[in-house]
Amino acid sequence: MSETAKRGVYLVDDHQLVREWLSHLISQEPDLAVCGESENTDNALAGIREKHPDVAVVDISLKGASGLELIKQLSADAEGPLIIVLSMHDEPIYAERAFRSGARGYLIKQDTARNVLTAIRTVLEGGLYVSEAIKSSLAQKHFSPKTGAPRGTVALLSDRELEVFRLLGGGQSTAQIAEALHVSAKTVQTYCSRIKEKLNLGTSSELLREAFHWTGQKPD
Repeated sequence: MSETAKRGVYLVDDHQLVREWLSHLISQEPDLAVCGESENTDNALAGIREKHPDVAVVDISLKGASGLELIKQLSADAEGPLIIVLSMHDEPIYAERAFRSGARGYLIKQDTARNVLTAIRTVLEGGLYVSEAIKSSLAQKHFSPKTGAPRGTVALLSDRELEVFRLLGGGQSTAQIAEALHVSAKTVQTYCSRIKEKLNLGTSSELLREAFHWTGQKPD
């Protein structure tokens, strides 16, 4: 980032209104500047490699490959940006996966503008930032022995299985998921079989019902 005394922030979110809100928010700050934005992982990788931002604010739920995959790829680059997740997901499993993948901060989209700016500066100063809502969820999960029984088993899923599960819950078909993840339909079916086994689900109908329940969606 070439602007004197300003740290570059790159935005990755598939909702234009979110990107516009973040861009407006950050542009008001004397020490920060938005240096680029993307709506999917492929464009984000290219844009970030071109712009060399200090920080990338990334949504987990993106078109194409998931934000977790993007975080892993960016974190593997020694010259990559620091990463903050800004997500609609307040389940602790997503925060845990994000930090495991290399993120330095995790916010939910209900957080205030001040929290977003605090997270950016905290990460730039070498710290970690976790949304208060996520802190509460993590504490409840780890210190309450009977918390989250129906959803706890989802923690058994791999990152890719979790992404397939989320997309199923969003109403996407096997073919749509295969296209989004750049894999074959057969590979998606294999993931579905593994998910059913790990979640003790006997049929595809049970899998869909559980996926809809997990995402809070209602089947058509």
